[in-house]
Amino acid sequence: MISKNTDLGLLLLRLSTGGLMLFHGVSKLIHGISFLVENMGAFGYAVYIGEVLAPIAILLGFRTRIAAVLLAITCVVAVATMHSQEIFSISEHGGYALELLMLYLFGALALFFTGAGKYAVSKNNQWD
Repeated sequence: MISKNTDLGLLLLRLSTGGLMLFHGVSKLIHGISFLVENMGAFGYAVYIGEVLAPIAILLGFRTRIAAVLLAITCVVAVATMHSQEIFSISEHGGYALELLMLYLFGALALFFTGAGKYAVSKNNQWD
């Protein structure tokens, strides 16, 4: 029988959720967020927390549960402000229109409830 390795599974979840979201944040660092600031004012700058700082913390396993909440909030705000017209839509390829955003949201929620696992920079705090 194959044994379970929950900590390796959590590492893979952290790498995929944090690592892939970080690409979105780096894109915003390179190309700017003027479209967000125009629509949301100074609050638009919070995207850097949710798409750069939180994913880096998730990747490292540093205060993962806090970072995961910040990422989840970022996803909810993105749905509410930029993608609300797509909530009940199917994409042209037949999938849910918001499936990528939902994968980030539910990956972040899973990490909030589980923590980072033992392959993490910090693991002795209640927020790890």
